[in-house]
Amino acid sequence: MSQNAQPVIAFVGAGNMAYSLVKGLLAGGHAASQIRVADPFEAALEKYTETQVATFQDNNLAIAEADVVVLAVKPQVAGDVVRSLAIQPHQLLVSIAAGIALNSLCTWTSETHPIVRCMPNTPALLGVGMTALFANSGCNETHRANAAYILDAAGKTLWVKNEDALDAVTAVSGSGPAYFFRLMEAMIDAGASLGLSREQAKELTLQTAYGAALMASQTDDDPATLRENVTSPGGTTEAALNVMAESGIGDIVQAALTAANDRSKSLAEEFGK
Repeated sequence: MSQNAQPVIAFVGAGNMAYSLVKGLLAGGHAASQIRVADPFEAALEKYTETQVATFQDNNLAIAEADVVVLAVKPQVAGDVVRSLAIQPHQLLVSIAAGIALNSLCTWTSETHPIVRCMPNTPALLGVGMTALFANSGCNETHRANAAYILDAAGKTLWVKNEDALDAVTAVSGSGPAYFFRLMEAMIDAGASLGLSREQAKELTLQTAYGAALMASQTDDDPATLRENVTSPGGTTEAALNVMAESGIGDIVQAALTAANDRSKSLAEEFGK
């Protein structure tokens, strides 16, 4: 690959996350001729017809001339899939397989193979995801740049300094959308119990969540300051927040994320065997 050329990217696994990355890359100007997608199930490849990227049912045919191989399979099958790949030492392996640690990926390839492990979340399916990345010592700056380039197609990215941080990332952003969905669910239920129709409660809840997220992301103020700004002494917001505080919401969130962090560590051991 020349210095200014687009990398040839081969996706192993044709699921929703791979499809979102492909669509994002194409929308950003990456040539369809520089993308390949492989999946043993022909039905999984049908949706790629409109993208004009090359599709394969043989993984090794797909990766033969790739600069980057993106592992986009379920963690339960990752070991068998990687061991079956005829991946070359110069080919960067980018793993978005949840819970698969670098030591397992290196065991299945080699100790010196360039590998970037990524932890995206489901909003990546809409191009507004958050992905954390960690590169092993086999990666150079080009490898790191290519990995970030691919995941940037699905939202925002950040690099972490050690692999253990990916467990915390999993707890905060990987699983995070479900926490907000659960809060939305509870607010809709409460709104309905207070006399709103469920449709009204849903519309109010979703737009409020959207607006709050925009406010938090488009200002230099931290969430605590934003909360204080909308909390008048003796007002309705303070009454609600007092109940949350009395219920120990901070402790609940801490315990929940700690449980997710610990489970992420144990899954890495389970899936990496």
